[in-house]
Amino acid sequence: MKWVTREHVHVDRTACPWLIKRFVDRRAQFIFAPLEKIPGIVKKEKAIPYDCPDVELGHHGEECSFDAIVKKYDVRDPVVLEMARIIRAADTDHMDLAPEAVGLEAVLAGIAYSSKTDQDAVKMARKIFDALYVHCKLKTIREKHKVELERMDKAQRREFLRKKLNE
Repeated sequence: MKWVTREHVHVDRTACPWLIKRFVDRRAQFIFAPLEKIPGIVKKEKAIPYDCPDVELGHHGEECSFDAIVKKYDVRDPVVLEMARIIRAADTDHMDLAPEAVGLEAVLAGIAYSSKTDQDAVKMARKIFDALYVHCKLKTIREKHKVELERMDKAQRREFLRKKLNE
């Protein structure tokens, strides 16, 4: 399937391709275009628009496009739900929602401005979102096993967490 969004990607428009490829459509192809050309691309390519004004998979209220895709495609992974909170905070300038938001926005701005194309930016950002996924999974594991982890030394904690990540 083809997906289309605005050119000059940043937080949401780099996070959504990661989410789509990982949880919705592994064979997805992405088109980045000037806003005024998107309706024609949707019609011609039968592409699904996201992170554009007045589309189903866009911003609604306090939520960003990442949230809309999570809801539409019923992504229930609790790790993705935690990521959504961080991405929403970074994308909507509500940095107070998640302490990681400031760093995520800074790194993605660096990627966006240093990449030659939006495709390059999305490709580079994929590693960031893979790492953010692991970070959020670790948070979940640490919360679930807090008492056990408190009884371990640093080396034991590291081994325990690595094992749990791979389950």
